[in-house]
Amino acid sequence: MNTAVRGRVRVEQGTKRVRVVFAGRVVADTARPLMVWEVPYFPAYYFPLEDVSEEVLIRGNLTKHSPSRGDAALATVRVGEREAVDAAQIYDTSPIEELTGHVRFEFDAMDAWFEEDEEIFVHPRDPGVRVDILASSRHVRIEVDGVTVADSVRPRLLFETGLPTRYYLPKTDVRLDLLEPSDTVTHCPYKGTAGYHSVRIGDELHWDLVWGYDTPLPESQKIIGLVAFLNEKVDVYVDGVLQDRPKSKFG
Repeated sequence: MNTAVRGRVRVEQGTKRVRVVFAGRVVADTARPLMVWEVPYFPAYYFPLEDVSEEVLIRGNLTKHSPSRGDAALATVRVGEREAVDAAQIYDTSPIEELTGHVRFEFDAMDAWFEEDEEIFVHPRDPGVRVDILASSRHVRIEVDGVTVADSVRPRLLFETGLPTRYYLPKTDVRLDLLEPSDTVTHCPYKGTAGYHSVRIGDELHWDLVWGYDTPLPESQKIIGLVAFLNEKVDVYVDGVLQDRPKSKFG
């Protein structure tokens, strides 16, 4: 796999077939996407211009500047009566040679994205990220303000590249009477959509310490119906040993 780097931007040639759907129409379809890490956490897909339905791109007079990628012409994606304003960036030229002649679509502005024949969500998955979910018999106990809120010897341990180990526990091993539903919802391209609970200890409510996936994506089915606690803000004991609170972007 060829890799190019300029500043903090990394570019790799992808090998999956990638399609973008808007207003019931496939507006881009390529077997040679570029994966571009504009931020460190995940890539964006860039499409060769010849693999994009150019008639749906309505160029405007505006451009978007990036110190690394240069100036992109902004285009509205229009299919029939529907349009997504400035949802495409067209790189006629770029200081990163690989990007010249490519189009980038705003992920959330499109209706659906597919890698091969499987729909993806939130953003493209990083091929360097792996998620392993393992059954364990380790003793995991969770404390909040000195109160035990979960105690289990049958956790599922989720190991995700670059993140702390997460301990997913059966709800029957959790003090559900201390949990209060939250309106918070987050989305993960590897696991799916998570709902949250806060933990009430006495008069204090600790916001969004607990989450779970009721309908996880196929590759994460092992955590269905389980809940995890935010290690960064609770005390986690594993086999009787208090774990250091990790530092992460979620802390």
